[in-house]
Amino acid sequence: MIDRPALARILAQVPVVVRVVIAAYQGSSPREAGAAMLVWDSGQEGTIGGGALEFAAAAKARTLLAGGGPQVERVALGPALGQCCGGAVTLVYERFTAVDLGGLPESGLYPRRIEGTAEMPMSITRALRQARGQGMAQTMWKSGWLAEPVTAPTRALWIWGAGHVGRALVSVLHPLPGLGLTWIDTTPARFPTETPPGVTQRVHENPAAVVNEAPAQAEHLIVTYSHTLDLELCHRLLTHGFGGAGLIGSASKWARFRNRLRALGHQDAQISRIQCPIGAPELGKHPQAIAVGVAVALLNASAMKTHQQKAAG
Repeated sequence: MIDRPALARILAQVPVVVRVVIAAYQGSSPREAGAAMLVWDSGQEGTIGGGALEFAAAAKARTLLAGGGPQVERVALGPALGQCCGGAVTLVYERFTAVDLGGLPESGLYPRRIEGTAEMPMSITRALRQARGQGMAQTMWKSGWLAEPVTAPTRALWIWGAGHVGRALVSVLHPLPGLGLTWIDTTPARFPTETPPGVTQRVHENPAAVVNEAPAQAEHLIVTYSHTLDLELCHRLLTHGFGGAGLIGSASKWARFRNRLRALGHQDAQISRIQCPIGAPELGKHPQAIAVGVAVALLNASAMKTHQQKAAG
């Protein structure tokens, strides 16, 4: 996936970025086709994995910052880099400036010729039609043509609370692809000095008043400092609607909340849509352990959805 917002954010600070993407692989690969990183003169973001592979690719990318068209590199991981994967990857390097960004579509499947034949392969033509009709797309490399989805639909996730657990959740979740994080608390002082890139920070003296601004299908994690605020957020979310919701707490806290939410007029079927506790309790109560459990649940849900889409298609 081409992360257009990330490109725009970095190009607002530097004049040129080289994007390195795994276009294809054979055998074992450290990452999947479509995994990419952005490299500029003083930094990089994202990962193609592999340690030595990424180090060498970043070094090559920096040699291309001064100019040049797209380049293709085929790397046999064992012979070339001494890695144990036993596979080979095809890397594509592309320079992006603000002008290039203007020519990048906002969404959809973006095909372009990197090398080879000037005629678009039939398989990519079919994929374009399918992407327009069904909204599904994946990275394709065929006869020197590369096609990638641009800014795949973002899974909106709202995190309520910037305490220890909220900070751990944001730290673990923000690098994951396809997530758009909104982070809410009562004062700026409750947030860390720097908010991770791509995370929208919201401050409101009464966070529950912000619930009506959330997309109807957004998912929510409630981890505030106050049980009173937690309950109000649950009440407002049940009234507003949501794609999924989780509440930090114990079995006894959830039992009390269920009774109070019933008293507020909510039905058991709707109340049961809120998961409490969140994460994987068997991992323990350390904030990072809770965050890891939440991340696993989110990734499992995404994998299941992708599997269902492929089966339907």
